[in-house]
Amino acid sequence: MEALGWWLMLVGSLRLASVWFGFFDIWALRLAVFSNTTMSEVHGRTFGVWTLLTCTLCFLCAFNLENKPLYLGHQLYGCYYSGIHVNRHMSSVSENELLWFQFV
Repeated sequence: MEALGWWLMLVGSLRLASVWFGFFDIWALRLAVFSNTTMSEVHGRTFGVWTLLTCTLCFLCAFNLENKPLYLGHQLYGCYYSGIHVNRHMSSVSENELLWFQFV
């Protein structure tokens, strides 16, 4: 169980690095991840907020491994996030642009 806490802290730290790109270095994020689409400052901030929320949930779960409602909330958030993006991408992008999404 302790290893899971360390893993969640590592994942949260990596997500925190992504938050930096979403808020402060939008063009590096666009070039590295979203190079096939147009991306504005609003898209970068939205990415940063979503990523900051997942980062916060990772750290909360890492420090409260026995809290089942918190863990369930984290898992439900992941399902909601995936559902929103699958729905958006299936309705508005081509097959080539979906190839990168299967790894997210």
